[in-house]
Amino acid sequence: MLRRHSPFAALLIAATVVFALARPAAALDTNAREAILMDFDTGQILFEKDADQPMPPASMTKIMTIFLAFERLKDGRLKMTDEIPISENAWRKGGSKMFVEVGSRVLMSDILHGIIVQSGNDATIAVAEAISGSEEAFAVLMTERARELGLEGSTFRNSTGWPDPEHRTTAHDLARLAAEIIRRFPEQYALFSETSFTYNNIRQGNRNPLLYKNMGADGLKTGHTENAGYGLTASAKRGDRRLILVVNGLGSVRERADESERLLEWGFREFDNVTLAKKGVAVESAEVWLGDRPKVPLVSDRDLVMAVRRAGRKDMNVTVEYAGPIPAPIAAGQPIAMLRVSAPEMEDRTFPLYAGADIGQLGPLGRITSALGHLIWGAGG
Repeated sequence: MLRRHSPFAALLIAATVVFALARPAAALDTNAREAILMDFDTGQILFEKDADQPMPPASMTKIMTIFLAFERLKDGRLKMTDEIPISENAWRKGGSKMFVEVGSRVLMSDILHGIIVQSGNDATIAVAEAISGSEEAFAVLMTERARELGLEGSTFRNSTGWPDPEHRTTAHDLARLAAEIIRRFPEQYALFSETSFTYNNIRQGNRNPLLYKNMGADGLKTGHTENAGYGLTASAKRGDRRLILVVNGLGSVRERADESERLLEWGFREFDNVTLAKKGVAVESAEVWLGDRPKVPLVSDRDLVMAVRRAGRKDMNVTVEYAGPIPAPIAAGQPIAMLRVSAPEMEDRTFPLYAGADIGQLGPLGRITSALGHLIWGAGG
């Protein structure tokens, strides 16, 4: 049988909340050529425009370079006190610079500031060469690691984002990569919020315009080339909510700043995060067949959180579904049901529910008595 419209679901409906689309048809547009706005906790996409279209990422590429450096700092293969040699190849690279000197050795901590705050191509190539021996070998590593992370739309040909017709990623991949950095490296992530860094007596400001707007922004990275346009991968946190934004293909520094702020403000204004279920707390119970208890509690193995559209407050349907009664014995943790959330113009979201207790099987006499009762009185007898 299927159990629908559980008391849990009724409670949610009475509270008039409606759940966000996985890819919502939002009444919103942007001048960005590619864009995505993603909720950090749930991974839900609140808004997107050509988010899976391959695009040149320019210096937003450096987020992948930084990810690989952070991994090596975390596992001990690199240390902040390591001195990174500066090759002539790194020193000669054009574009934005940290202004390191050829033949010198620079502390890894300074190199990271040079990449993150100053967007230095010279610093970026230096760390790529330190990790892989050459920038070309490092680009292969970047692509391989991207595949391992599930970033199927990303192919890297260099560490900096220097124009190359085969160097591509997607807004969706960049958003997911940003989330991985925030989740895995919370201490190092703080570097992205620094607004300036001075090296070799040259002070440079962070190019991320949102850091100066008092809106909760704390990362990540800008990008610009003639082909890519102006782009930004950004994150902002307010209270317990964090959003991640990627925009690309904008026409100016000003437009990048304005569009990024507007889209993030829209996301914070239009959505809230709501906890559907707490880990291990029963949301419903399922009927049991020939068990030593008539019902088994249904629980989630984790907190279930969804981004909720504030404006939509009707026509939502939440159901608990299972094929039952569930035959005993039942082991705690056994998947036996599904929580389904649906609404107009929304892709259904489903979450597995598990047995919250061990249910033993009745003895021979109990099974006979129960079976006879079921035959005589039916399932509800």
